[in-house]
Amino acid sequence: MKKLMKGVAVSAAALAALAMVSCGGAKKSSAVDIELWYGAAASEAGPIPADWVGYQIVKDKLGINLKLTNLPSSEADQNTKINAAGAANTLPDVFMVSNEVFSTLVSKKLLAPVDSMYAKMPNRTAKLYDKDARAFTTIDGHSYALAQPGSIVRNEGVLIRKDWLDKLGLKVPKTTDEFLAVMKAFTEKDPDGNGKNDTYGYGAFLEVSAPNEGLGRRLDPIFGAFGVAGTWNLASAKTAGLNIYKPEYYDALVYTKSMVDSGVMDPNWLAYKKDDFRAAWKQGRFGIMREQNAAYANQGNYTPFDNNFPDGEWIVVEPPVGPKGQSSAGTYSQAYRMYAVSTKAAKEGKMDKIAELLEWMSSDEGYYLLGWGQEGVNYVFDKNGIPTTAGLADPSKGYTESTQIPLTQLRNMVYYNGDVELASRYPTWYSKNGKEMSALKTLREMQSKAWTACIGQDKMPKPNADVKRFYEQGVVEFMTGNRALNPTEWQKFLDEFSKIGGKEWEESGLKVAKEQNLIK
Repeated sequence: MKKLMKGVAVSAAALAALAMVSCGGAKKSSAVDIELWYGAAASEAGPIPADWVGYQIVKDKLGINLKLTNLPSSEADQNTKINAAGAANTLPDVFMVSNEVFSTLVSKKLLAPVDSMYAKMPNRTAKLYDKDARAFTTIDGHSYALAQPGSIVRNEGVLIRKDWLDKLGLKVPKTTDEFLAVMKAFTEKDPDGNGKNDTYGYGAFLEVSAPNEGLGRRLDPIFGAFGVAGTWNLASAKTAGLNIYKPEYYDALVYTKSMVDSGVMDPNWLAYKKDDFRAAWKQGRFGIMREQNAAYANQGNYTPFDNNFPDGEWIVVEPPVGPKGQSSAGTYSQAYRMYAVSTKAAKEGKMDKIAELLEWMSSDEGYYLLGWGQEGVNYVFDKNGIPTTAGLADPSKGYTESTQIPLTQLRNMVYYNGDVELASRYPTWYSKNGKEMSALKTLREMQSKAWTACIGQDKMPKPNADVKRFYEQGVVEFMTGNRALNPTEWQKFLDEFSKIGGKEWEESGLKVAKEQNLIK
């Protein structure tokens, strides 16, 4: 039969479809429905539009009918919506979930273990799900959510004046003893050659805030050498607690006191604020410090130093290694954005399709589509392969335009603080002596050095005002000599600290850590 209904030509495919209907069987799509509740990258910009090209792409390439729902912008409202869906057993297939609700849903057996998904998403797993991320969502030996990084972490490091080392014929120090020897040389041997006694080995200031009580994070590389960087230890249930109670904390104080007493610490360290500290290193006051990647290497921040010392050079080095072989630039706590798979979706056999969808999101096609939009429409690549709106035929379609932002509301599902994302923030430039300067390369160097994972430390309770004051004033008094630093006086201090609320603070912190699965 070649013709049908008033002579209209019909294709073979159409005839086959008609035959199916005539036999009583309507043709059904083989695509799998996947419902995803997402946290918008810019909630004020509105949801992903209904005509977004991504819908058709994932249907054609993956066989997925994707249904997207934008979660409320408020975490409290998100929690309410997800808790209600959990109570009604109507959770979507995959959804963003807060740490608070996550534990509750696991206890109610509403989340499926996702351990098997990691191997099925090799590209995405390599970019987003490192061992810390997987540990963060592991309860009783199983991972119950996919946790991906949020903010940039480990973006500070130990820097040393290489030109001073070269001038004095010194090697890069490695141990605490070697660091102290270099600090002494930088203080006493005129490394800048100006004939004045105006340089010091180490520069710092009291940058004290949770979770870096005590002497603050600028001295964390010193405390890290003794295994007590930061306020809390969350490495394991066995070691968890406040570092101040650990014997090694006293050892770190003794070492720091030796820096102060020998005059190798810039004596203004207790008076400096952040701006003073940064002005001081740009003026050549000291030769070793902990500093942030962009505060050091971005052109606007480095230029004053470059003008003052065109032949000067800082390098990122490993933090000092202490007497027990420990080393750390400080602690870090990665904020995670978690996506969970409902038990209902797993029972319906959707786990593999969800893994396929997420792996596609982290492919080149998905990464750029979700992160920047359509190539040639919302962005083009510059000569370095970085998305840009420069040169678009219709600039109003650029991904940075407010009208186009809804197209990239899923970008937080693919961003991983990769070089493509950071290149525009940290451009490369050259100093007066021709050295290539890149805050991005500096960041990667800093991240490669020794650090102490303390995941969840930002969730730990803060001390009350009396405990905080006693803690911070006390350790400073030991440094200045207003309190004698010896084992007897230190134990007296700890006893007083416990009495005014230090032990209660530690106990409340351990309770939070256990409840929120921060220690294993």
